[in-house]
Amino acid sequence: MQPFNPWAWRDPSALAGGYDQTRPGDVPQQRTGDADDGPDAPGPGTPIDLTGYRVEATDGRIGSIDEASEDADARYLVVDTGPWIFGKKVLLPAGTVAQVDHLDRVVHVDRTREQVKESPAFDRDHFAHPEYREQVGSYYTESYRQH
Repeated sequence: MQPFNPWAWRDPSALAGGYDQTRPGDVPQQRTGDADDGPDAPGPGTPIDLTGYRVEATDGRIGSIDEASEDADARYLVVDTGPWIFGKKVLLPAGTVAQVDHLDRVVHVDRTREQVKESPAFDRDHFAHPEYREQVGSYYTESYRQH
């Protein structure tokens, strides 16, 4: 098992909503009932914008995605927690994402609400500084070990 890297997707299929890779002869699964009114899940290679998706911790809602980055060296989500923690925005490295549900527009992270609440606040002015990213990365790496 590789060491935890908070800035990389642990499982790239999580970004695709956990959908399995398909072959040309595979028949797509059809949604039933009223579910056909919603958006379809993205296909392989489709660029995905997670902005606006709801974010759920292991024990409840955190907020919604305000910004998402696909920078090669630091993939992350900025989550607006709204009134839950007084409008604080938190930085969630991509390594915290357990699964993405595109049909319901929900990102599931493998941290508790308390772990997210105690995380370093998102600081746009300092994000480019390696020290800040190291602080955030260390926090989530340590919480991963305790998980």
